[in-house]
Amino acid sequence: MAQSSGLERPDIGALNPEQQERLRQFKIKTRIANETYVRSHPEVELLLSEFLREVFLKRPVDIREFAADHFTDPDLPDRVRVKLEKASE
Repeated sequence: MAQSSGLERPDIGALNPEQQERLRQFKIKTRIANETYVRSHPEVELLLSEFLREVFLKRPVDIREFAADHFTDPDLPDRVRVKLEKASE
């Protein structure tokens, strides 16, 4: 059985018009909820941007190991707190 790459063309006929509209509304509500969450938790954006910055600078071979080390660093909470304090000044 061939494996799916996730890049196949959408099957337009898979959902009827009512289902398509419900899916569209669900996507809109989810985006709004996600945006609201990120705006109320600036540390999330900071964590992600700092992680991506480090990835692009260091270009690790094993990204999973790098991510595990990055997010389990005991100094991470203090670094985030300091950067959030600086940003709010």
